[in-house]
Amino acid sequence: MQINYRTFSDFLSTVSPFKLQKISINAGFSCPNRDGSKGVGGCTYCNNRTFSPAYTASNKSVTKQLEDGVRFFANKYPDMKYLAYFQAYTNTYDTIDRLLARYYEALDFPGVEGLIISTRPDCMPEELLSELEKIAKNRLLLVEYGIESTDNQTLNYINRCHTFEDAVDCIERTYRRGIFCGVHIILGLPGETREMIVSHAVKISGLPLTTVKIHQLQVIRGTAMERQYHTNPELFHFFTVEEYIALCIDFLCHLNPNFYIDRFVSQSPAESLIVPGWGLKNHEFTVKLNAAIASV
Repeated sequence: MQINYRTFSDFLSTVSPFKLQKISINAGFSCPNRDGSKGVGGCTYCNNRTFSPAYTASNKSVTKQLEDGVRFFANKYPDMKYLAYFQAYTNTYDTIDRLLARYYEALDFPGVEGLIISTRPDCMPEELLSELEKIAKNRLLLVEYGIESTDNQTLNYINRCHTFEDAVDCIERTYRRGIFCGVHIILGLPGETREMIVSHAVKISGLPLTTVKIHQLQVIRGTAMERQYHTNPELFHFFTVEEYIALCIDFLCHLNPNFYIDRFVSQSPAESLIVPGWGLKNHEFTVKLNAAIASV
């Protein structure tokens, strides 16, 4: 059996002649399941500080964060161009004017070739899609939707405050506007069996996606999921590295091969992470995964 997958770098090489580096931005937005409009407390697993680089801070302007990010990467890759990655919280959740002001501030920064906008599938009004369609005609634009699971019972348990049907509708509307679209999924959420996890790959394979980003479930200190874990540990299964590699291979076997894989794992800071503690950097895991794929 031959297993092949296309990487995010492969995707970038098809849309730009430059080597591109993401620069994460915290634009100071909130979420509808944090401010009470749909819920409170946010997603049970969420602690944005665990994946926000040190140069991002919501009290810095977009320009300042880009300056700091370029300085961080410039010595290593002096000829690189950049993608402004609106990463923290829900980056389409504000007034249209405020959103566009931050997007265009990023696009006006020297060396920025385009945008990646991370958001929720219930936070993409048609008015904003119309504006993003204009950007996508001239600049690289990828909208990344956190869907996390295709099972509505799971989504309710982790307090997402949206359904998988919301995600399908939003992805299809985004695609019709000619905008690259990606999804983010967490493998191993509470109560999900291996069969359920693999079914996520089957369900999303018919959607008009460009990229897929997955990572293993991690329990982070100070989150609602930490309390869920201590209260109902029987709902949680944490994969060993070998188990997760086998799961990723199974996931790939059921996934549309035309999708580009942005990543397979995430590694939260050791001081924040409760479980699982693999002690592997992302690229180290990918080396192990590729070796396992080659031996299949």
